Amino acid sequence: MPVLELNVNITLLIMLINIGFAFVIVFLERRNPTTTWTWLFVLMFIPIIGFVLYLFIGQDMRKKKLFAQKEEIDLKSIADRQSALIKNRTLDEIKPVAQKHSDIIQLQLRNSQSVYTQNNKVTILNNGDEKFPALFKAIKEAKDHVHLEYYIIRYDNLGKMLQKLLIEKAQEGVEVRLLYDGMGCRKVPRRYFSELSKAGVQVAEFYPPKLPYVNFRLNYRNHRKIAIIDGEKAFTGGLNIGDEYKGLVKKYGFWRDIHSMLEGESVDYFQIRFMVDWHFAYGERLPFEQRYFPHKPIVGNTGVQVVSSGPDSTWAAIHQGYFKMITNAKKNIYLQTPYLIPDDSILEALKIAALGGVDVRIIIPCKPDHPFVYWASTSYAGELIDAGVKVYTYDNGFLHSKLLIVDGEIVSMGSANMDIRSFKLSFELNAFVYDEEVAKEFEQVFIQDLKCSTLITKELYAQRSNYIKFKESISRLLSPIL
Repeated sequence: MPVLELNVNITLLIMLINIGFAFVIVFLERRNPTTTWTWLFVLMFIPIIGFVLYLFIGQDMRKKKLFAQKEEIDLKSIADRQSALIKNRTLDEIKPVAQKHSDIIQLQLRNSQSVYTQNNKVTILNNGDEKFPALFKAIKEAKDHVHLEYYIIRYDNLGKMLQKLLIEKAQEGVEVRLLYDGMGCRKVPRRYFSELSKAGVQVAEFYPPKLPYVNFRLNYRNHRKIAIIDGEKAFTGGLNIGDEYKGLVKKYGFWRDIHSMLEGESVDYFQIRFMVDWHFAYGERLPFEQRYFPHKPIVGNTGVQVVSSGPDSTWAAIHQGYFKMITNAKKNIYLQTPYLIPDDSILEALKIAALGGVDVRIIIPCKPDHPFVYWASTSYAGELIDAGVKVYTYDNGFLHSKLLIVDGEIVSMGSANMDIRSFKLSFELNAFVYDEEVAKEFEQVFIQDLKCSTLITKELYAQRSNYIKFKESISRLLSPIL
């Protein structure tokens, strides 16, 4: 067979295969049209390889019922009862700021059964220098149990310190459980976890690869970062476990992030979240015993809802909470996010808020940790700037904080970024806090970060080179699948 004829036949075969792949994406998945067009674009320009990428990061596993519904603890009756009490203004001693934002509370009660609690204290932990000493101290003082759930644990000095501490607590007779993500911890040597197991620590991996470095569920990651100590303290925020989160890795420099320690009734709902995730990954159903849900003394008067969402959720609860906060804003919206890739609804909500006179300020990193994501973020920044949003780049290192503050009254902080991946693909958890004093504390953190940031003016944005504009355009096209 002549070489030319062979090449033609191979080309036709590739075209037929690509058409078959496109049929799968368009007709069988029936997903969001924007995402569909993005994948068709990938298939068109990188045939065969594009479909391999789709197998790893593109499949909508919800259609395949990959996720058993993990919400086995029925909170619906509690949430429905509380919803009725708030609606009728008969919930005992609900504070005025929570009543003012009762529509957001109602939303989270209905879309994720996130029960509102008010006997809480929230302590802000700025950066790794405050988070890790507080967390390690709490673990050292644990008397009954330590429950940790993290996306990333590094095999470095901090990761080894945590391993040593957990082994010591297990040997003291404290119940220690560690749930880690199979993709986020893929570079950690297996002996790290086997040594923990041998010492008595119970270890579970969320979605381990079926083959080494091969995971067709790559997209669906447990991005949560939570710790529960003796059912009395809970930690959540943006900081994983590793030296980079203390600013000790040269590539990133100073790591700007935020975490919180919560005490009070809200800790019970962190505990429930961990129990459900643990049962899903490890197969063990932890009992509802007082040791896991001890009596809570009066510690404060801060309203909190613990909101989780993921591919197994009926509603994108955190996304809806963000949207509601933004659309309710009357005075100001302060947002920090390492990845600014909003979907159409959030993008429009931010633009409408700014056009309507709300002071909207967003801080993003000045350097990328994921280049395509970074350039997609700057493309969205330009569109927001045109609407009057003030967008800043954080210049004192890498900004990883996930923080949304509205009107100095309500805060959402936790693991969820302002991007499509966090909204639809990752398992996330945020604390929604209703308290003017706590919100003002978070505002001061935001204002301090503004002092280390540069405002992207229209003039400055217009000075981008054609090469940067090209990278932004390509990254923007790929943003639905980043």
